[in-house]
Amino acid sequence: MMNKLRKVEMIRYIKPLREGGSLPALAEGDDGYLYVLKFRGAGQGVKVLISELIGGELARFLGFKVPELVFAHLDVAYGRTEPDEEIQDLLKASTGLNLALHYLSGSYTFDPAVTQVDSELASQIVWLDSFLTNVDRTAKNTNLLSWNKEIWLIDHGASLYFQHSWDNWEEMAEKPFVAIKNHVLLKQASELEKVNQAFSEKIENGNIFDDIVNLIPESWLENEVFMSFDTGKMPSPEEIKLVYSSFLKKRFQSREIFVKEAIHARERLI
Repeated sequence: MMNKLRKVEMIRYIKPLREGGSLPALAEGDDGYLYVLKFRGAGQGVKVLISELIGGELARFLGFKVPELVFAHLDVAYGRTEPDEEIQDLLKASTGLNLALHYLSGSYTFDPAVTQVDSELASQIVWLDSFLTNVDRTAKNTNLLSWNKEIWLIDHGASLYFQHSWDNWEEMAEKPFVAIKNHVLLKQASELEKVNQAFSEKIENGNIFDDIVNLIPESWLENEVFMSFDTGKMPSPEEIKLVYSSFLKKRFQSREIFVKEAIHARERLI
């Protein structure tokens, strides 16, 4: 059973983090900690937050270092004094529950030219990103941090791209992940079969996918982005959650497909 995420009231907007395409921000919570705040009113909106939540919590379950994720609540008056009009609009569109990651003060972006990652950890990360169809762990943008001499995983918002086209989610679940050829750690990932066996055993011992999907707040699912193009109707939160959990289960059942793709991509690379 997954632990519930804490809910934190955001009390101070500090500054935008311009390197993020969806304008994440550094913010302070009412618990006294700093967070990287990701907004429901930005870009692809709640779907990115759902990818972040599922990817981050699955990574944590599998034993990766991941900053704590919290539900970040924004009051209607939050950031009212922010002078930037674009940011003001973003904050107004994000009233309610958002998502935030604990800010790792003193961390720095992982540089593959400077820091070596052992083959087991590299294989674990490649397996995770192949499973999640995460297109955003490249040499250009690693989404990995070095902190206290350990590698921490951040930013899974570009994962699970099936959700942007609901009609063929079953087909997408069984597809190889060809974009793995661009993964920053693919060259070092020489233990994919061993990692596949270990992660398979861990996941098979629990109902982890349902537990993670059930963390998604219903307020995120009552959103026009989930409107069916075919029927013009809004699916219920329960129906949306069922698609997410079904996709994850089917993806896991088809894991040999994406593992073989990663192995073949690495063979072509080396």
